[in-house]
Amino acid sequence: MPQDPGSLPPVFVIGSPGPVGGADTELWHTLRLWRSRGLAVAVVPTWGIGDPWRAKCRAIGCEVHAVPGPGELLDVPGLRGAIVVSFCNDRFLAHAATLRRAGCKTVWANCMTWLFEAEGRHYAEHGPFDHYVFQSRYQRSKLVPLLKEHGYRDRQGSVIRGAFWFDDFPFRPLAHEAKTPLVVGRISRADTDKYSVNTWPIYRRIPHPIRARLMAWDRRIEKKLGPPPPWAECLPANAEPAPEFFGKLHAMLQVNGQAEENWPRSGLEAMATGVPVVVQNAWGWREMVRHGRTGFLASNDEELAYYAARLAYDEDFRLRMAARARRALEDELANPDVLWAAWQSVFASLGRKR
Repeated sequence: MPQDPGSLPPVFVIGSPGPVGGADTELWHTLRLWRSRGLAVAVVPTWGIGDPWRAKCRAIGCEVHAVPGPGELLDVPGLRGAIVVSFCNDRFLAHAATLRRAGCKTVWANCMTWLFEAEGRHYAEHGPFDHYVFQSRYQRSKLVPLLKEHGYRDRQGSVIRGAFWFDDFPFRPLAHEAKTPLVVGRISRADTDKYSVNTWPIYRRIPHPIRARLMAWDRRIEKKLGPPPPWAECLPANAEPAPEFFGKLHAMLQVNGQAEENWPRSGLEAMATGVPVVVQNAWGWREMVRHGRTGFLASNDEELAYYAARLAYDEDFRLRMAARARRALEDELANPDVLWAAWQSVFASLGRKR
């Protein structure tokens, strides 16, 4: 039976949300999910939080603690012995031993597909954390073999998809008129591994006139890909809020270099706003996208260009795909009832062990 949120112990988040990056934005949506179900949540920034995030966290009912530095971490009221959760936060890893010595139950969400060096060092001395949250089955398949080298057991992990708060991303597909350029684009953090060296050749291969919009862009990425073509607009990180950026696209054509995608936040955001995705047939994308129904999974550069063109030449099909993707996000991929039930189970189990 579902447990009354009021009977669950308070949860302390080590870290704070932010506007960029999968982990920071996922944390914000997760906080909103928890608070919408009445969970008592305290945010412990490492080691400071600026407006508007302090105000936003307090507005949804989170308690926010001012912690000048790691030396004051255990001065936070109620933290000793509590359940603590952290999303991909290196400062949490640096001071996790302090929390564990204080009797805290640790929940770690590593949003990558590899272990951080600090993780390995911590496990070698202290063993695995109490519980792990994986956002995709793919991520779990990559991390669990590494964690088992440090004593991890299967009951210590759960696959819980990234929370998604829909009102931040209204469904507003951009109409595409026949014989006009298709606006394709991509968004990620400004990391060269997030960009394929073949980005411009793939975009050029699309057999339909296009315009391209890419965010985030910097000199390192330009050195890898080459200067943007005249039909491409390349924006620095944070040049536009994500909903505004997606509102100017007809399709997302996202092609990575070395970076493997766990549960790509950009895909959820595109699906929410009505932008069909054309992505690589690999990694967590395979769990997020139903090929030909809610997006396209492409196995090579030629397929990436071909599927983008299909969206350009058939507007009714493109809009149907966009609508199906939004429904899949609401009903399956980010269903708040399903996600809350999973988190509730984790917290109830750890609460019994206090």
